[in-house]
Amino acid sequence: MNEWSVLAAETHAPGVLETVNTWGRDAQEFLMTRAADFGLRAVAALILYMIGRTIARVVIRIVRTAMERAKVEAMLVRFACNVLHAVMMAMVVIGSLQLMGVEMTSVTAIIATAGFAIGLALQGSLSNFASGIMLVIFKPFRVGQRVDVGGVSGTVEEIHLFTTIMRTGDNTQIIIPNGQITSGVICNYNALPTRRIDLVIGCGYADDLRAVKRYLLRVIQEDSRILKDPEPLVAVDELGNSSVNFVVRPWVKTEDFQTVRRDLLEKIKLGFDAEGFTIPYPSQDLYVHPDPVAASGLRVVDAA
Repeated sequence: MNEWSVLAAETHAPGVLETVNTWGRDAQEFLMTRAADFGLRAVAALILYMIGRTIARVVIRIVRTAMERAKVEAMLVRFACNVLHAVMMAMVVIGSLQLMGVEMTSVTAIIATAGFAIGLALQGSLSNFASGIMLVIFKPFRVGQRVDVGGVSGTVEEIHLFTTIMRTGDNTQIIIPNGQITSGVICNYNALPTRRIDLVIGCGYADDLRAVKRYLLRVIQEDSRILKDPEPLVAVDELGNSSVNFVVRPWVKTEDFQTVRRDLLEKIKLGFDAEGFTIPYPSQDLYVHPDPVAASGLRVVDAA
């Protein structure tokens, strides 16, 4: 070591020792004054968290039991319990952090900003989510019912918070966003216990209208699935271009609608054949007028 190094060591050694001693005194002061306070706050925050979590579980259990006794939809029960649990646990965590001395103003601002950004990015999904809640609460249709929704006709299989799963008549599964369902017209074919069958049956102008009407009434009266109240209607509705059209409107139970409708069409066609009634095709009469000049035998000569 040269002379300059020895001189520098002798010059700076007292300053370094003084700095180390200062740090030691600060650490000792922190351990004696603040560490105990921080430890007590941490223990209190942990106790608050454990108590809050226990209370949240008890409250969730009570709410779930009450909703199940009220016969609320199972999906709505799960959703409500999950949301309530998340809200209560968020309050418990915020309270625990505040008890430890954490400043929550900036944290709350960050959470609010992040929530706003996420909301903008997921506004389509949030719309489907809100529509799912509406479907569960207002129940415009249920699982197993046949409906027309979102331009699709089929049987409802599952109703989720974001989508509804349907099955068409040809056994195709279709998943429809709930927002598309609530924004359009919902046609529920199974909502009411009875439905009316609307048939238009045409016969020829040469047929006996009274005989045709008696036959149509007899077909309806012989089917035990057709309800007596409301009373079925059979009446002449239109004098068409090619046929005299009857309206046949019997009432049936909703579950018998398709079967009875098909059976009536088959019976009416077979009965028309047996009774000699006609179901005319669309037709037009063509009238040909003879040329008077050609009929007289005269010859037209072009003067030019």
